Parts: sequence; C-alpha cells; structure tokens
Amino acid sequence: MATKKERQRQLAREAYQRRLDRQVQRARRTRQWWISSVAVLLVIGVGVGAAFLAGAFTPTKTATAAASTTCAYTKSGTAARKVSLPPAKPDTKARYTATITTNRGTVVISLLNSKAPCTVNSFVSLADQGFYNNTPCPRLTTASNGFSVLQCGDPTGTGSGGPGYEFDSENLKGATYPAGTVAMATDTPTTNGSQFFLVYENTPPGSLGATYTPFGTVTSGLSVLQAIGAKGDDNSNPAGGGKPNESVQIKSVKITKT
Repeated sequence: MATKKERQRQLAREAYQRRLDRQVQRARRTRQWWISSVAVLLVIGVGVGAAFLAGAFTPTKTATAAASTTCAYTKSGTAARKVSLPPAKPDTKARYTATITTNRGTVVISLLNSKAPCTVNSFVSLADQGFYNNTPCPRLTTASNGFSVLQCGDPTGTGSGGPGYEFDSENLKGATYPAGTVAMATDTPTTNGSQFFLVYENTPPGSLGATYTPFGTVTSGLSVLQAIGAKGDDNSNPAGGGKPNESVQIKSVKITKT
C-alpha cells in the first residue's frame, strides 16, 4: 500500500506531465498558426505579383502600351526625296487628319493613330517634310483585277520609289479593306515605306490578304476616287492594273493634329 508521500509524489509527477502536455499543444498550435499565416501571405504575394505582371494594377493596358511604343525605322535603299527618319517615339495621344489635295479633287483621311501608331508616325513625318507634294499616283486597279485601289506615295512615279527607310507592318489582325480604307502598299510585312493605296470600292473577300497595314479611313472625297476609278487604267502593270487613264497628281498633303 502506497504511503502518503508516495501518493503526493505521484500526483506531482502527473501534474508535471499535464503541464508538459499543455506546453507541447500550445507550441504545436503556435507552429500551425505561423505556417498557415506564411502560406496565406505567400498566396497573396503570388497573386499580387501575377496581377501586376498581367497589368491589373496599371492605369490601363492601352495607356501603358501606348506610352511604351517605340518605332524602328531602318535605312534601306535610296530615298526618292531626301527626308529625315521619323522620330522613334510617336505621339500616341494625338489625333491626325490628312488632307490630300489632287488635281482631281480633295480627299480627307482620318488617320488610325491608336491602331497603327508607327505607320501614322511615318506618314505624318513624310507629309510634314513635303515628301508627297507634287507627286503622281502611278497605279490604278479596278474590279476586274479583284480589288479597286489608287496607289500613290512614290515621287518617281515608277512604283519602286520610297523614303530610304523601311518599317514593320501593324494592325493586321482581322484586317479587311472596304471602300474608304487607306493602307500601306508593301511587298512584305517588313518593307513598308512611303507608298500607300486608297480603296474606292468594297474589296471582295479573299481578294486582298490581311498583309497591308490599314492606317486611315476616307471621311471625305470618296466620290473623287470613284470618279478616277471609273475612267479605268492602261493595263500596263504586270501585277494588275496600270497608270490611271485620267492622270492623278497629288499637289499637297497637309496634316492637322488635335
């Protein structure tokens, strides 16, 4: 039979063990709380980082992209007229209107600066330097060729002249060419220069692939282009069409910026 002292020692050992058990449990709970907290913070951190990379915390994706736009213009060939390269940083916030005065009438174009900033930047630069003044439009195609366009922008009138530099195409995704479209005339997506064409009749699907940068829309003077087209061409161009039967001369291209 246990003595009184032995029972007291047993009770003390049991009390001590209970205290140890409680300490272990508290330590386990504390450790679990820290692990959970760190996990939550990591998840939040990863989420914030992903959102930042995705642009969720930028003012707008468009504004950020526009603000960072840099255009690359590469010297190539001999310039038909001496001009300076366009600035590498376009004014993406500007709204431009181009007024093309010809010997057949005036055509006004709203330039698509937000969709084709590097193309518009080049066109505006060339116009401001007088590159297009007193130049012929050397090629016309009609519906018999599959597309109806007037091609301009070459001071030599041969269809091979340019500004002495090249740049890449843009705004091609889903590009179509209805009447009133103004687009770059190019052989490849990297050889844009100064030449452009104005569509004066709706282009049948498949006649023009989405390879020509649309950079403007005719807002006034489409009837002028249609009257030129109605006169036809001399069928002298092996690629289709030829010189307009009614010669077209650009007198000036004036840019209005708002």
